[in-house]
Amino acid sequence: MPSESKTGYEVIQDYVRRLDASPGVYRMLDAESRVLYVGKARNLKARVSNYARPYGHSGRIARMIEDTASMMFLTTRTETEALLLEQNLIKQLKPKFNVLLRDDKSFPNILVAKDHAFPQIMKHRGAKKQKGSYYGPFASAGAVNRTLNQLQKVFLLRNCSDSMFSGRTRPCLLYQIKRCSGPCVGYISQADYAASVSDAERFLSGRSTQVQEKLAQDMQAASDAMEFERAAALRDRIRALTQVQSVQGINPRTTAEADVIALHMEHGQACVQVFFIRANQNWGNRDFYPRAGAEIDEAEVLEAFLGQFYDNKEPPRQILLSHPIEDADLMAEALSEKAGRKVELLVPKRGEKAELVEGAARNARESLGRRMAESQAQTKLLRGLGEAFELDGPPARIEVYDNSHIQGTNAVGAMIVAGPDGFMKNQYRKFNIRGDELTPGDDFGMMKEVLTRRLKRLLKEDPERDKGLWPDLLLIDGGAGQVSAVQEIMEELGVADLPFVGVAKGIDRDAGKEEFHRPGQRPFALRMNDPVLYFVQRLRDEAHRFAIGTHRAKRAKAVSATPLDEIAGVGATRKRALLAHFGSAKAVSRANLADLKAVDGISDTLAETIYDHFHDKG
Repeated sequence: MPSESKTGYEVIQDYVRRLDASPGVYRMLDAESRVLYVGKARNLKARVSNYARPYGHSGRIARMIEDTASMMFLTTRTETEALLLEQNLIKQLKPKFNVLLRDDKSFPNILVAKDHAFPQIMKHRGAKKQKGSYYGPFASAGAVNRTLNQLQKVFLLRNCSDSMFSGRTRPCLLYQIKRCSGPCVGYISQADYAASVSDAERFLSGRSTQVQEKLAQDMQAASDAMEFERAAALRDRIRALTQVQSVQGINPRTTAEADVIALHMEHGQACVQVFFIRANQNWGNRDFYPRAGAEIDEAEVLEAFLGQFYDNKEPPRQILLSHPIEDADLMAEALSEKAGRKVELLVPKRGEKAELVEGAARNARESLGRRMAESQAQTKLLRGLGEAFELDGPPARIEVYDNSHIQGTNAVGAMIVAGPDGFMKNQYRKFNIRGDELTPGDDFGMMKEVLTRRLKRLLKEDPERDKGLWPDLLLIDGGAGQVSAVQEIMEELGVADLPFVGVAKGIDRDAGKEEFHRPGQRPFALRMNDPVLYFVQRLRDEAHRFAIGTHRAKRAKAVSATPLDEIAGVGATRKRALLAHFGSAKAVSRANLADLKAVDGISDTLAETIYDHFHDKG
């Protein structure tokens, strides 16, 4: 093995002597075994040899080589396996010198559920486990909601849950405003409802012209039969269907299924715009900002984006790109293997597909321009915040804490994070307050618990404070009392040097009259029209919003909980069976053993467990 004292190309030369021509993945590590870079290779020996030369590298690669103290290798059977493994490791390890896709959320779909006589149409996100037909992906929840809203006007399908459906004795408001056909109370037959479902699925599959023609024929037939009210209703449905198509904007004729992916780079920053084309319809677009750099070219950024973006998503049949990538054949093979069918990568030069890519590229350029302008404003605010609170410099990571409860019940703590790129929502954290000895409503005690848990975790994960996990500034919702409590915690844990500020409302508790408290110093305020004051208010309001939302979710879960949740072996399905049979958890608790055994899905052993659970409690 190379000497530990060596770094740079000499270390790499030692490894090259031991490598063969196998395909695989290599990792470059620094002196503290932190991963600097993950790369793939058709031929490991040939690829790594490129780094063993002391010249001919870009500044970025030269810095990476200089920091390299050791390497790790994984050989694979094929180049495709190497590509897939590379992208998986990049997402997992987040190396310093790789292109990183930082925003990688799942996308919602429309689900037409098929586990009920009257299928429900709804938004769905996550694993496709429920029986039914899935249509998507859509770029955002907003895009799904707009489409669902219009589809309800056109096809009058229900969106209520099965339990609400079965409990109705009269139609709900959606029927009154002509968004549902009222199947819950028998206002439409099962056959007619099934026909509406079929029409909706035809539309979502791209056969909207057939649906419009059928509705037009039905409207004419109703008019000829002098059923003018029905004809007017069908006319309204045709108008709604036309509106769906107009809202979608781009509706390509020759491109049935594709993701249109365009990249724009400027001043070392990158924006990738993705348009989702399904069933010849535009189902929305989304912009992404991968971490790149001034010395990385478009091909490398786009290839890294594709590998990470489709790591947990099903690729479409065609992917239209704004720039060619180096290993297009390998990427297409990897995505085809993942999808179980052929996936094409195209860089169109003319025709409708080229127009789609040009539109996506224009969006990418405009989005990056807006982001860069916002980033400049954010940098100025952070600089002002550092000056106002006498920090060593502009904070790169700000953590803001707040609590939420109602008279001490369902208490939660919340942490939001902000930095040069704005709110970092993937870094937000919630804390269920565990302190059994806390007095209900003890805000000091709750803040102590939250900060203690957070700081202990930081001490464990990053004791040397060199991984970028520690905040440069803590903002606490509260005044002198909260600041004193936090200072006590920090001194106990040996992190008293961590800057923090308490934000308290002024005498009249009005926004704009906030007072700021720091340990050992007199409270102070900022000018009413100071942009830094508005920035702090935004941070505090976001923390409050997140805390309130977390508290409401916890309270809602507690309200829906029953004593059945405490019984081992009673999951969601058996809980539903018991409640359907007896009507309530209280009735289950009073049931005798024979009645419990009579419930479908409840074995004799489980019936005895349920009976003993309630009767052991007296």
